[in-house]
Amino acid sequence: MQVKSFVREVIVKEDGKPFDSCHASTLVQTEEGTVVAAWFGGSKEKGPDVAIWSARRVGGVWEAPRIAADIRGIATWNPVLFQKKDGTILLFFKAGAAIPEWKTWVAVSCDQGKTFSEPKELVPGDESGGRGPVKNKPIRLQNGTVLAPASLEGDTWDAFVDISKDDGVSWEKSSLVPVRRAGTDIHRPYNRLCLYGKGIIQPTLWEDADANVHMLLRSTGGRIFRSDSADGGYSWCTAYDTGIPNNNSGIDLVRMPGGDLVLVYNPRENLPGLYQGPRTPLTVAVSQDNGNSFTNLMDLETERGAYCYPAVICNDRNEILLTYTWKRENIVFCQLRYTD
Repeated sequence: MQVKSFVREVIVKEDGKPFDSCHASTLVQTEEGTVVAAWFGGSKEKGPDVAIWSARRVGGVWEAPRIAADIRGIATWNPVLFQKKDGTILLFFKAGAAIPEWKTWVAVSCDQGKTFSEPKELVPGDESGGRGPVKNKPIRLQNGTVLAPASLEGDTWDAFVDISKDDGVSWEKSSLVPVRRAGTDIHRPYNRLCLYGKGIIQPTLWEDADANVHMLLRSTGGRIFRSDSADGGYSWCTAYDTGIPNNNSGIDLVRMPGGDLVLVYNPRENLPGLYQGPRTPLTVAVSQDNGNSFTNLMDLETERGAYCYPAVICNDRNEILLTYTWKRENIVFCQLRYTD
């Protein structure tokens, strides 16, 4: 495989940038070709001034960023964009001073991401920790059901999906993904079903040609973990080690129209249980066997620094569109094609 075309753009102009720090981007593309991106930005992560920002790429040019959602005095985190069947764009995000206190909010855009409505709680009165997508995009199954990749970060880390039969109006929580935790003893004999440290979070989802659903997961085990579902996401097998290096940093994946899987991740392994290793390089990899193996396609970044938290989508022209955090200072957008 080789890259056929490649475009790289920095979304926010450095001159007059309206925030000091930014992270955790997301994107969608409308039928008209407009790309809408969002991220959180402010003084620093967890700061009470942090808001959700967005920008649009129209005719190949990025418009100036604007605040899409803000809950005054409360930190906001991890926006996720998703387009409904009617073209309406949903903006999910977390709000809370600390991750275990997260609530999930949602705002709506009916004008291709130009403006968003006042946000409301996704699941009113729900328990702390957050429902709905936690970092990565929902997917729509062949039968129309929407699955949102979700997770909880408390004393342990756990993953699940939220399930919507009405295109994002109401949500039903799946069972948690089973995890065999091995504690912090990294000297135990290797077992691909055992995971060291707190657990798994931030799933990225795909449905295969046989209508089975799968997820890859960020983990504290030094590797990317995986789980599979044969019932549309309601229940999951015990998470298992894929052997793909993971430095406890965000990952994302998309299934191309032809069935290939495109994964964007930091291919760095760290000692299991550690919070994270260096978030570089940032790499695009491709699987042609339903995620059983991946071949690296290209490195997006290789220098020292934090290049991480990718979001990736595709369109019906076989273009891969992605964004990622650049040193917590900006968001980078890339568009590429590859050929066998």
